[in-house]
Amino acid sequence: MDFDAVFERLYPSLFRYLQRLTGDEDVAEDIAQESFVRLLRQTLPESEVRPWLFTVAMNLVRDRARKTERRHRLLTGAPDLVTRQPLPDEDVERSERVAAVREVLERLPERDRQLLLMREEGFKYEEIARVIGVAPASVGTLIARALKKFVAEYESNEVIDGPRG
Repeated sequence: MDFDAVFERLYPSLFRYLQRLTGDEDVAEDIAQESFVRLLRQTLPESEVRPWLFTVAMNLVRDRARKTERRHRLLTGAPDLVTRQPLPDEDVERSERVAAVREVLERLPERDRQLLLMREEGFKYEEIARVIGVAPASVGTLIARALKKFVAEYESNEVIDGPRG
């Protein structure tokens, strides 16, 4: 494959497509160039180059959108983390809540504790099933039961010790 000829023939079309898709000339140029850089590493028949190139470009657009959305969510979701430190009483209340949660987690059966912690870390059900040794279809039910036990235990702890913040 003559890369220079392919570039000359396909770049304008890919760039226009990306510019219309993103609405940003600079982003379109960056993604088009990255797509062609990735094409350099491929050995494709001439007939597959154009679909492959546009697929790669579309995936790069999606990746960029996800990163932008994630960055936006992180920045808008926790602006206080950047601007101020917690007040001493907030620190104490948070520490008390963390201690209460840890205490309740320790009282749960090991499997329930593991299910809740893995879920909180963003594990997929298939991954949790593999680690716990159960069928993936049962993970949702097991998590729901573990969460119900946790909430009941946490609430009963609040009744005994008083509200924790």
